[in-house]
Amino acid sequence: MLSKRILQSSGKIVAERGAGAAVMSRLFRGHVAIYRLTRGAIGHRFPGMPPFLLLEHAGAKSGVLRTTPLGYVRDGPNLVLVGSNGGGPKNPGWFYNLRANPEARIWIGAEQQHVVAHVADPREREQLWPKVLEVTDVFIEYQQRTERELPLVVLEPRS
Repeated sequence: MLSKRILQSSGKIVAERGAGAAVMSRLFRGHVAIYRLTRGAIGHRFPGMPPFLLLEHAGAKSGVLRTTPLGYVRDGPNLVLVGSNGGGPKNPGWFYNLRANPEARIWIGAEQQHVVAHVADPREREQLWPKVLEVTDVFIEYQQRTERELPLVVLEPRS
């Protein structure tokens, strides 16, 4: 399936942080711009891929607001993100940002929502991991690329 090959290839580029990483960074910025411009009509869903949201989060050290497009999985009212970084040796920057500043804002399509993030504890992860793999099994390959356990981040609606 083409969409799975795209996820595998892009994940490998991100994980290896090689020459293609700059291209992927531009693609991510383009994804954010088109998602915002079309209010999610383009960029929220791609055939064979998990749905995407835009995550606006504050830098852990700088406090600068950043926006990252990420695939997500629904778990009741909560959303689950995978800190895969393509299976690279380190967690993605957004993961550290959310640990330092758990309050964030997301866009799903045209809807925006304020959320609070937490890292799933081992018991919660055990429950959520199969749900993630139901949406896409590419994370199995990402997990095999790294010695670290891919963290799951739960976004809960802020009341």
